[in-house]
Amino acid sequence: MQYEMKWRVQYYETDRMGIVHHSNYIRYFETARTEFIRKEGLPYETIEEMGVLIPVLAVSAEYKTPAVYDEILSISCRFTKLGYASFELEYEVRNDETGELHVRGWSKQAFTDETLKPVAIRKAAPVVHEVFSRLYKESQEKAGKQQSDE
Repeated sequence: MQYEMKWRVQYYETDRMGIVHHSNYIRYFETARTEFIRKEGLPYETIEEMGVLIPVLAVSAEYKTPAVYDEILSISCRFTKLGYASFELEYEVRNDETGELHVRGWSKQAFTDETLKPVAIRKAAPVVHEVFSRLYKESQEKAGKQQSDE
């Protein structure tokens, strides 16, 4: 399964040239990730109430073309890995109208307790594991179908 959201570039997100500052793409990734999980009935607040935190371990972005002020973006993310104490997502930021790719990225998050010690999500929060497993499986099925269609 892939999650997609729309975002209009705000003036404060741009530099003097009207181009989105590179650091904002990481914020777009974060927004897409949290909204994806929220849409599945697990806002971060609920996960944290279960005693599980989800810190970012790594994030990267590959910049292709600049996005500009007032442009409407399509920001998508999908699960690419799910481990016992971590998961990974891929992101794409595109022009919503033309589909032009602006940025492709990746992030890795851990499942930890409140002391930031890694936890096995299956045991620590079975509900979270169930939802993330389903999303990962659906992402893999869709990715496999897309590859076979090409």
